[in-house]
Amino acid sequence: MNCPCCSGKSYEECCKPYHTGEKHAPTAEALMRSRFSAFAIPNGEYLMETTLPGKRKYHNKQDLQEWGEINKWTKLEIIQTPALNHVEFKAYYTDEDGHPQIHHEFSVFQKMHERWYYVSGEFLD
Repeated sequence: MNCPCCSGKSYEECCKPYHTGEKHAPTAEALMRSRFSAFAIPNGEYLMETTLPGKRKYHNKQDLQEWGEINKWTKLEIIQTPALNHVEFKAYYTDEDGHPQIHHEFSVFQKMHERWYYVSGEFLD
């Protein structure tokens, strides 16, 4: 299967090793791509594990899992990576009512103990 993150690679060669814990994403962009794939599959556990520990209290694993399940995730577009820890992206999906949606976000990531984590995001548009 093609990787949901739109890398052009197979899921097994791309995001699966991050989802299984075999590897950690080497860059903020790779983590962003793997998190998009985690919504598409869905994998709420991975989404929580890759959120900065100090920020996890603001998220709920079940809500993340459900957000992945109720939407059909169709495309990820990386707009820019202006710094090592910043990624601007557009996530395309179809909502539970069948309406196409675009989630445009400028995300901040942090590297801690040789691992990248999602910190926060600012919604754009």
